[in-house]
Amino acid sequence: MLREFFAERSVLEVDPPLLAKATVTDPYIESISAQMGGEISYLQTSPEFFMKRMLASGLGDIYSLSKAFRDAEQGARHNPEFTLLEWYRVGWDEFQLIQEIETLVATVFNQFNQSAINIERLSYHDCFAQILQLDPHTVSLESLQATAVGQGYTEWSNETRANCLDLLFSEMIEPKLPSGLVTVYDYPACQSALAQTYTDNHGKLVSRRFEVFLNCVELANGYFELTDAQQQQQRFTADIMQRKQAKKPEMIIDAKLDQAMRAGLPSASGVALGVDRLLMQLCGLSSIEEVLAFPWSRC
Repeated sequence: MLREFFAERSVLEVDPPLLAKATVTDPYIESISAQMGGEISYLQTSPEFFMKRMLASGLGDIYSLSKAFRDAEQGARHNPEFTLLEWYRVGWDEFQLIQEIETLVATVFNQFNQSAINIERLSYHDCFAQILQLDPHTVSLESLQATAVGQGYTEWSNETRANCLDLLFSEMIEPKLPSGLVTVYDYPACQSALAQTYTDNHGKLVSRRFEVFLNCVELANGYFELTDAQQQQQRFTADIMQRKQAKKPEMIIDAKLDQAMRAGLPSASGVALGVDRLLMQLCGLSSIEEVLAFPWSRC
């Protein structure tokens, strides 16, 4: 069904490697390492870096339906090995891609004879304003820390702005999102990851990043992709510094991705969608183990 959806839209399926010499620098994602010929290598946390190298080579619209791996992720919604649907649309902005995600999920629900789902879009600002009466783009760090502590997270009294926002969103906003398919867009600039930033209509610098939630469960994460190689290098370097401060394993910057970015990444939007979580929602299940033949607990 998923492959048919993309075939009808002339999006090419690609098969990126699962094992590589480099991995993400993101301080909030842990990779699983392996030994290859006496050298350390990594199971990929997503096919993003390889797919961006493909985009830089001129391949055009592409998608991958494959396994991804993340260390220390196990629970009702997490398994160390999971299925990821990732795709990139050249020349599209994030809202064109959001429209396609909405069409894809609605099509899948229709194929499973499910009733039509409610579809909504909310800005990150609106989520905070409606539920916490805070402006996430202008509220002081001290106020964010105090709000987190007030909710019982006393250890967050010295956390960063990005971490406090993420905590408050996941713990206090995400469970109160409307039912159905909800896309939250215009994240704070401090949570840009590999997305471009822009100044919105209110004069605030925001990230062209979005997340998609299905019945209050995070389903997908996407960007209007950063194409500036120098900015990307700066963000990777900042990630490495954060990892060092947190005493996490240090990661090197993927030199081949950097080389491809400097050669030129086309303007594109991309998204990664958790297929296992989509199946959970289709089947009305609460645990990822119920949609996997061999979850980690049975391996």
